Amino acid sequence: MDAKFVHSNVSLHGKDSSKLQSSFGSLKKEEVNVQKLLQESKNRVLDMSHCLILQTKEKHRRVLGIVKERIVTTKPCSVIEEVQQVGECGGSLSTCGPKCSKVSLKENGSLSKDSNVTMEIPTHTTIAYALLELEIKHDGCYELCLMSDTTGGFEVDGQAKKQLWGVSGAAPHASENSHLQQDLEQLHDHFEVLLTLPATTRSSLLQQLTQVMQDQAAISALQDVLDQMCQDKSSVLGDVTMTECQKRIIQAILDLVEQCGEAESAQTGQATSVLTALHLISSALDEMTNDCRAILGLCCSHSVLQTMELLVQCASGNGELLLGSADLSVLTEEVYENAAHLFASSNVCLKRDGDTVRTEISQESGNLPLVLCIAVRGLASLTL
Repeated sequence: MDAKFVHSNVSLHGKDSSKLQSSFGSLKKEEVNVQKLLQESKNRVLDMSHCLILQTKEKHRRVLGIVKERIVTTKPCSVIEEVQQVGECGGSLSTCGPKCSKVSLKENGSLSKDSNVTMEIPTHTTIAYALLELEIKHDGCYELCLMSDTTGGFEVDGQAKKQLWGVSGAAPHASENSHLQQDLEQLHDHFEVLLTLPATTRSSLLQQLTQVMQDQAAISALQDVLDQMCQDKSSVLGDVTMTECQKRIIQAILDLVEQCGEAESAQTGQATSVLTALHLISSALDEMTNDCRAILGLCCSHSVLQTMELLVQCASGNGELLLGSADLSVLTEEVYENAAHLFASSNVCLKRDGDTVRTEISQESGNLPLVLCIAVRGLASLTL
């Protein structure tokens, strides 16, 4: 790069190259006989008091699994990386003043850096593996997750068992609308406690969450912080890796949560914290794909979210919704297309037939419809 002015010129030049060389030689694949593993796993239980189990349960986003196959080296091998960086900088500057002599400044510099990194890998080293995750019950009984779309995890106590704190257990056994409705009813208090917040607080929380939704790393960082706070009620921003911008937004969310404290459910009289409710929403957002969150981010206005909430009621109700309602006046063609795309990504088919909207949940939907409904209903609870 060169730049020339009346009395000065600057030039920059840089070159960076790298070469990676690896040689693993002959490799060996080892795999478990899954059928035999299933037979030998019958009537066996895990020691739930073991330190590894206890430490894993503390992190809701972690699961236990069994290595079902791996690839290992059969002889010593190496990975070599060669990096070369070269840079040059040159420039001159001249100034003239009415009462001073001409002043000239010239500077030239260059930088050259080479580095070679060699990593030796011994024999019998695993360089690739595949896992079977475990779905673990309270009593230590477990099941192997044999299907590729089934995830493992620990069974959670009480009302929170349908919350998505990290990976969840097996998918629901039924995917009918009534099953989804039962799940959402169990989480009703979490949405209700958000509705009781002051309008300004709800608006601020919605604004901050909308910003966080655009960044997968920020969502994951928020989820990690809320995980810790739900366990020991203390903010641990310093323990989570994030940028300054992410830290600023997340801190703003935490400040609002601390101001809210505990709120009481009007129907049950039970104390449900805003922290727990927000944790539920962030868990759902964290489970969604980047594409889903991007579409949902376009729907984060008051009117559109209220319409999306009606569509959630349709999916968890009788599966039909009449468009004659004034609440659905905002369901323009663009909004409908976004909603249809969003629902389809969660295995929920959205169809419009004249003045009627119908929803149909796929038989192999897993937890995706629940994730979508929690995210929409949670954000809708924060609208004014």
